[in-house]
Amino acid sequence: MAPSISSSSVMIRCKGILFDMDGILISSIGSVERSWTKWAHLRGVDPALARITAHGRRAVETIAKLRPDLDSEKELKIIEDIEVADDEGLTVLPGVLDLLAALPPDRWTVVTSATERLARVRIVAGGIPAPKRFVTAEHVTRGKPDPEPFLAGAALLGVVPAECVVFEDSSSGAKAGRAAGCTVVATTFSHSAELLDAANYILRDLTGVRVESVGDQLVLHFTPLSAPASRS
Repeated sequence: MAPSISSSSVMIRCKGILFDMDGILISSIGSVERSWTKWAHLRGVDPALARITAHGRRAVETIAKLRPDLDSEKELKIIEDIEVADDEGLTVLPGVLDLLAALPPDRWTVVTSATERLARVRIVAGGIPAPKRFVTAEHVTRGKPDPEPFLAGAALLGVVPAECVVFEDSSSGAKAGRAAGCTVVATTFSHSAELLDAANYILRDLTGVRVESVGDQLVLHFTPLSAPASRS
């Protein structure tokens, strides 16, 4: 898969699209921050550190990093229950519904650091269509920034990673997609462009991203804000 770049617009041919969930398809940042703040107070952790550490990572890895002395699996159930109960303010992000409606259902999936239970709750609350199968925290042994989640997503679609486009909003997610060999398009929902240097292209959100099916390929059209200097 080779990007075609002009001075203002980009065209990418691919065979599969892998979407992160939080910060790409839906906004659940309020729930995430409230939930991790509550857990942090319960466990004597700095809430600000908990919020920063949690974004873009599997909860079980966040817990292990913040409180390695605790049973991560037991704590995972606690934070999952807190997050599932808090769906206030969940919204679908700009451009998402139009883009998903234009995509063949078997050519895209979700690759998220959330548990499957939490992901399904948030997808329903956000009002977006749910793929039949997607990659969640339970399906991998190593979360983002390891490439394993996106390698699993590509395998789920039956497409080689080099023919997949990843949409991400976190630094760890962009690194994971790039390490998997995918083309990475990052949005500035949660991170500044400077922190998304692993991405191939940067967007504000999915507004204006167009897709067409041409034979066995998908052709994406968009105008990036910028392309990080490290792009190769």
